[in-house]
Amino acid sequence: MDFAPHTERDVETMLATIGAASVDDLFAVIPPSLRLGGLPIPDGHAEAEVLREMAALAAQNRSADDLVCFMGAGAYDHHVPSMVWAVLSRGELATSYTPYQPELSQGVLQTLFEYQTMICELTGLDISNAGLYDGGSALAEAVNLATSATKRNEILLAGPINPNYERVLVTQSRGLGVVPIITGWDKDGRAKTDLLGFSPNTDAAAIVVQQPNLFGYVEDIPKLAEIAHRDGVKLIVHFDLTSAGVIEAPGLQGADIVVAEGQPFGNHLNFGGPYAGVMACRAADVRRLPGRLVGETVDRNGKRAFVLTLQAREQHIRREKATSNICTNQTLNTLAVAVALSWYGPQGLRELGEQCLARAHYAHDRLCEIPGVTPVFNGPFFKEFTVRLPADPIRVCERVAADGYLAGVPMSQFGRFKDLDDVLLIAVTEKRSREEIDGLVDAIARACKEVA
Repeated sequence: MDFAPHTERDVETMLATIGAASVDDLFAVIPPSLRLGGLPIPDGHAEAEVLREMAALAAQNRSADDLVCFMGAGAYDHHVPSMVWAVLSRGELATSYTPYQPELSQGVLQTLFEYQTMICELTGLDISNAGLYDGGSALAEAVNLATSATKRNEILLAGPINPNYERVLVTQSRGLGVVPIITGWDKDGRAKTDLLGFSPNTDAAAIVVQQPNLFGYVEDIPKLAEIAHRDGVKLIVHFDLTSAGVIEAPGLQGADIVVAEGQPFGNHLNFGGPYAGVMACRAADVRRLPGRLVGETVDRNGKRAFVLTLQAREQHIRREKATSNICTNQTLNTLAVAVALSWYGPQGLRELGEQCLARAHYAHDRLCEIPGVTPVFNGPFFKEFTVRLPADPIRVCERVAADGYLAGVPMSQFGRFKDLDDVLLIAVTEKRSREEIDGLVDAIARACKEVA
């Protein structure tokens, strides 16, 4: 990033303009106990020396590009087509933020409009916004929408849901009085639908389910929709969009709100972010949909044009009636989703899902050939699955990393799943070859013997 430091004369001029005697005067209102008292920053060095030092520090990191990645639980090592960021580098699209003068940014608005259209097709719902921050914030916003629409405050978390999403939901909803209720899961690793019966006077605003769920298994969305709608409850589905080519759209199965993490399309892992949140709903709830929506119209000359429309104006004006404080998104990451989806197309999306499905099942079967490695659940799964190891999964992952593999996510790291401390969650994307899967199996087999 380019940086031009201020000279002493610049600083003196600015201080004189605002009437401050020194830079310290600018911070006089901060109590001394809260000040850092100086930072351990060395004296200035030549640019070449600084760049060399920064490169050495960066080299200490090992990313998914340096290791064969089988980790998942919300962030996945999918292929990012080279053309995605080549297209996004164009002047019409190169923005990291939602435009402040949107109608002057027709390139960005048109791409967001196309993004919204594709999300509606993938989710099977009527309306999509122009994106949110990530999958966790999207779920919290969906809950806000449901509680606002139903005037109820209980949220039933059905089956295994990513604890990271749950934490965001709990934190963001606490001030609104939302009460999350965890219902657990069945022996097949899916939601216990028999525990989701409601009374006629239910306080439940929504059932939240992940599809596929945290463990990777495919939930029975039509059954959950039937249970929810019987008592006027919204069904919120956190959907893995990479499964859209092989799993029917949640909206067509009865979901009222669908959210997703957009990272797998066009966005690298980025050490955890920034990502892109996805959210769609039915037309009846469009006025409660947070964020921005792009609409198509014509300009005064009758030419096709794009505008921001149907914003929740309470977020800007009548703030006490707002159901959300989100008015924006991470636009560049959302545009990456749009470009990547355009590159895949319907046939490519189907092939992507089939590749993930086939490779994950091959990996599952191979791993279960290792003595002591057993399946945890017997439900149908997509690209993620769980296996029980005969040794500590954390130590196994550490040992396998030395062989060049990110083996998966030990369930014990979440700190909340009873009786799953010896379970490893593994994700297999279309990037993983048969040779890489076989290599992981061999590495885990050796590690289990060494750390047992």
